[in-house]
Amino acid sequence: MKPGTAGIAGKISDGSGACSGMRKTGKIDYVEFPASDMEVTKAFYTKAFGWRFTDYGAEYAAFSDAGLDGGFFISTGPIGRASGDVMSGALVVLYSSDLEATKAKVEQAGGTITKPVFSFPGGRRFHFEDPNRNELAVWSDLAP
Repeated sequence: MKPGTAGIAGKISDGSGACSGMRKTGKIDYVEFPASDMEVTKAFYTKAFGWRFTDYGAEYAAFSDAGLDGGFFISTGPIGRASGDVMSGALVVLYSSDLEATKAKVEQAGGTITKPVFSFPGGRRFHFEDPNRNELAVWSDLAP
């Protein structure tokens, strides 16, 4: 599940754009990990931990029943090491009820936008690097 799809089921909105008890601007909401073989990865986490998966094409599978929603994406680079422009580690995804305002705050704080705002099934997001070159993303299920 990409952020903003089935994971939002059962959460109650308070009208502010944030879901009560769970989704709040600036809080960790979702995490993505690289995988070189999606089927092997899904089989491992299902067998070892009982995680459930939803496929979104051949290159992305979302997981649930893991304590925090997230997904695996196909990576062709070395996993766990920096590899030029290829993200090779976990991607922590924060939520925002106002994506543009959060993007401005990231830039004002010294972050570098690595992927401008883009749409995906379930919402929109952008990626940035912090001053240590850690890549994170921020997403929203709300229209601008």
